[in-house]
Amino acid sequence: MRTLIAAFLALFAAVAITLLVRQDSGYILIGYGHWTIEGSLALFSLAMLALFLVAYIAIRTASRIWQMPERVAEWRRKRRSLKARQALTRGLVELAEGRWKVAERHLTRNVAQSETPLLNYLAAARAAQLQGEHTRRDDYLHLAHESMPSADVAVGLTQAELQLAHQQYEQALATLMHVRSLSPKHNYVLTLLKKLYENLGEWNKLEEMLPELKRRKVINESDYQELEIRVYRERLKQESSTLEGLVQYWSRIPKGIRQMQEILFEYCEYMMALDAGSRIEPLIAASLQREWNSELVTLYGLIELANPSHQLEMAEGWLKSRQEDAGLLLTLARLSLQNKLWGKARSYLEASIGISATAESYQQLGLLLERLGEDDGALRCFRAGLALQHAEPQRSLPPIGNRPVLSNKSVVDDAVYSESLNTPARS
Repeated sequence: MRTLIAAFLALFAAVAITLLVRQDSGYILIGYGHWTIEGSLALFSLAMLALFLVAYIAIRTASRIWQMPERVAEWRRKRRSLKARQALTRGLVELAEGRWKVAERHLTRNVAQSETPLLNYLAAARAAQLQGEHTRRDDYLHLAHESMPSADVAVGLTQAELQLAHQQYEQALATLMHVRSLSPKHNYVLTLLKKLYENLGEWNKLEEMLPELKRRKVINESDYQELEIRVYRERLKQESSTLEGLVQYWSRIPKGIRQMQEILFEYCEYMMALDAGSRIEPLIAASLQREWNSELVTLYGLIELANPSHQLEMAEGWLKSRQEDAGLLLTLARLSLQNKLWGKARSYLEASIGISATAESYQQLGLLLERLGEDDGALRCFRAGLALQHAEPQRSLPPIGNRPVLSNKSVVDDAVYSESLNTPARS
């Protein structure tokens, strides 16, 4: 459209000039010494225009010839840059497709002419890592840093990721500490540190990071809650070797975490393994008042107090609203045995079996009947318990120290009952 308009204007101007010249072509006289030149103005103007065009074309041609070496060099530079971009693109595609050796070859080709050598070297480092070539990986990372010294954080994070993937935890820790000193508020640095501390089992370090992880919203709320619970569980396990350390650490745990029954259950198991069951009886009782938990009820029945009548009275209070709870009835039977109330223990065991028979309840009733001289009834209970033992799925609870797991309560219960009955433990 523009060309058409320009042609129309040129045609219009030519027609206008022709008509003007036809009316009067003008006259020009040029004299120099004895020489004179005369002619029409129109012809002179046309000659000057032609001379200008010839001079312009000659100057432009000479200029292009003069600039030819520089223009050729620029063309070659652009061509190499294009090839470098194509090699980078192809290398990234090969890397994504899992052809790591080919990807590394493309990523390092024409890297000197690449506009982004940092990306070439970082991607090549990943390709070398995936081939198990960790020396070459480190060389590429070093070249990446040299290509852009201001990209310390990007290079450091890539190096830490690759070191973590190769389980070079000490090197990864040093790298992340360096990157964190450069960028203390970088969320991804915190993410990698969290992962590293989890792999190393540095739960105390991870515990120190929890407030910052929450404040900076490094992970979402549900993942943070899972991490928080795991950290405190692992820290409890670490402190469970001594009573003083365990109690002191428990007091430092946030109240909301302490009230979680899964955390309380593990703390109580550790305390019982350290023969400190009397300290946890009020904690279990208070927790069960807030929320019922069958595992805590079972644990409550294994606590041995100097005055077991208090426990029995407390548990019988719970029975008023949970008369059909077989686990609570079994706990009441244990507590009755601790109080040497044989008849009450038998009633509770029979009631528990009537609601939901288990191998454990049959075994305890068999031991009691055997002690009371009812050998035939005891034998029937042992047989029924043995049959159920093979049919019941075994509960898997974590062992604590040298104390047996709760899924094998018969060993513990035999000892408790034998002591309360003043008889040797049944083997």
